[in-house]
Amino acid sequence: MAGAVVTMSGVIGLGLAIPIVGGLIPEQSSASGTWSPLTKVELGELETATQKPVRLSFSMTTKDAYLPEETMEDYVWGIKVDPARFQAARPDIFNGAGGKADVPYGVVNMGFVIFSPLCPHLGCRYQWDSSAGQFHCPCHGSVYNFDGAHLSGPAPRGLDPLPLREQSGIAQLMWIRYKSTTPDRIVISYQS
Repeated sequence: MAGAVVTMSGVIGLGLAIPIVGGLIPEQSSASGTWSPLTKVELGELETATQKPVRLSFSMTTKDAYLPEETMEDYVWGIKVDPARFQAARPDIFNGAGGKADVPYGVVNMGFVIFSPLCPHLGCRYQWDSSAGQFHCPCHGSVYNFDGAHLSGPAPRGLDPLPLREQSGIAQLMWIRYKSTTPDRIVISYQS
């Protein structure tokens, strides 16, 4: 009887260990994200925008360990900028050696900057307040200007930029999650 209990416990333990260990080992593809295309309508709205950010929707595919792949709708904020003026307005991003960005991709691409919709304080979703001309986070009151610079509230830094590129005539963006509550931009994950 004791031998049977030990054998069954071993089988059950092995059955549980495989998915648990599999969930802890990152997939090879998780080291980089997937590019999501913007629609021509959204790109057109972004191109005609001047002093107002544009909310851009996209489909994001996620996979969590051994769970099935899931597609979700999400959004980001895009602004049309002059690269030199934006760099002067956001020195917190361009604080690397020689004035380079502190992120591993170009911040201003195609004349636009894309911001993550998550507040760097605790990850709440902020909104654009057109009457004030600012981004406001409803959770703890952080406020950002048009360029995403932190103006007030508990957020430790300005809004986080996301990668944007043009591929075969299609504008594409990549979702990146940053660590909140820290002044440094630390990438937690690319969404793939």
